[in-house]
Amino acid sequence: MTRQNENAGRQSIWHQMRLFFATSLLGALLWVPYSASAGDTVRVGHFSWPGYGFHYVAEANNLTDLKFENTIIEDPVQLFSLLSTNQLDVVFSTIEFGPIAAAENMGFKLVNLSNLAHGSDMIIVHPDIKEPADLKGKQVAILEGGLSHIMMGIWLEQNGVNHEDVQMVNLIAGDAAAAMISGQVAAAELWSPFNHQVLQDLEGSRMVAYSFDDYWLGTALIADAVYMSADFLDNHRATAVKALQAIYAGVEHWRGNSEESNQIIADAVGFSVEDVSAILGNGSLTRDAANNDPADGELYIYSLEDTARFCGVADGDPPFGQKNGQLKEHWELTNDWWIKFGFISSRGDYDKGTDCALVGEALGG
Repeated sequence: MTRQNENAGRQSIWHQMRLFFATSLLGALLWVPYSASAGDTVRVGHFSWPGYGFHYVAEANNLTDLKFENTIIEDPVQLFSLLSTNQLDVVFSTIEFGPIAAAENMGFKLVNLSNLAHGSDMIIVHPDIKEPADLKGKQVAILEGGLSHIMMGIWLEQNGVNHEDVQMVNLIAGDAAAAMISGQVAAAELWSPFNHQVLQDLEGSRMVAYSFDDYWLGTALIADAVYMSADFLDNHRATAVKALQAIYAGVEHWRGNSEESNQIIADAVGFSVEDVSAILGNGSLTRDAANNDPADGELYIYSLEDTARFCGVADGDPPFGQKNGQLKEHWELTNDWWIKFGFISSRGDYDKGTDCALVGEALGG
């Protein structure tokens, strides 16, 4: 799913970001001023994931006059570092980092939610685990500082187990799957294809939480987002609006031309077209999620109207029982868990860390 790529290091995102921002001189030396103008180049960064490929579709089909200069780095820490030092204008990544960035004044903002886990993520337990209480004192695998960390914490809490009663082990998904199969950990939060690998190879293992369930779809916890630098938002607003419009022009083209679009995305992110089609589906999910079929891709791709409603800058409700303006609730939920986990001591300010007005401007334009 929308997750730190398998080549990312084992340290938590938060720990690595602390190390980077502690070296303020390095940040100053890396700073490069924005020089593009509207209709020119926008500097975009992301790791290899099909959910981040829709601006490629827009550019390939001449749906925007912007040009995108793409930096693909498999470590989101480096991407956020480049965004903070104005070497990138836009970063696609998972949604949970916004409150941390705001709490630490890192110089960029969360603009909007872009897509939702639609059956890709699971919590799986070892055959020996008969009920959640059996996990007390045992090791469970998560990616520290990521969405899997929060999903595990919530599921444990919902089932009467404090997150401090288990030993959280920081493992990337491939290693977590291997640790599950070998019996080194008693549970793990895993996304495709690693979850399916464990269920297939570890007889008696079972899924106890699934991102296709109503709770996870309704909270929109496991999602991707668009981030933009404060400089880009403040000083190049018209171009920022056009960049967001281009992304969603690509989404809408994909809905009616999925075969061609999936090939464009596959070529851009280095996936096979078969894998891209399995992850994104064929674009047939309706905007109100009436055809909510988990077989049709493992991501639900929001329309510009969907994400504007999630931001609270357009009338109506987003899909899956979500509420108008729910981004603030999502922000506060992740804020709560970062404080529980000790990653931040004070809350990231929603108003300072987000810019939903941009979505309204893109929709209105």
